[in-house]
Amino acid sequence: MSFQYNVSFINPFLSAVIDVLGTMAMVEAKPGKPYINTRRTAVGDVTGLIGVTGHAEGVISLTLDEKCILRIVSNMLGEEFSKINEEIADAVGELTNMIAGQARAHLANEGMKFQASTPSVIIGRNHTLSHINKQPILSIPFTTQEGNLVVEISLNSVDD
Repeated sequence: MSFQYNVSFINPFLSAVIDVLGTMAMVEAKPGKPYINTRRTAVGDVTGLIGVTGHAEGVISLTLDEKCILRIVSNMLGEEFSKINEEIADAVGELTNMIAGQARAHLANEGMKFQASTPSVIIGRNHTLSHINKQPILSIPFTTQEGNLVVEISLNSVDD
């Protein structure tokens, strides 16, 4: 059964992206209008993925343009990066973990508890994500001065 995405579910992810990127990388992320992604194709160059179980099960992902992630990690680590490498991939996993973790903490306060896996990272232009389920993918886009990123969530309701 499809999970119902509503404002009380979306807002913790909006807040988490803005807070984590602002605090960790001094990057201002401006949210766009959430939409359902029917293409099932990532919209960037690198993606961090976390599987979740509990209130619902599925995947939370963070996909970023190369320029965007290079600026974020350069700001976080205080050194310039010109290409996606192992350090960038590690940072994508950590950012995905921080954003998903902060959102999960807010959702737990609303009675929606989730447990999460260790993040995985995929690198490559226009890569395709294989979600655990075939449910609708909620996409929450953001823009920064350096490029775009999107949080994507695909969840199945769990039958008790």
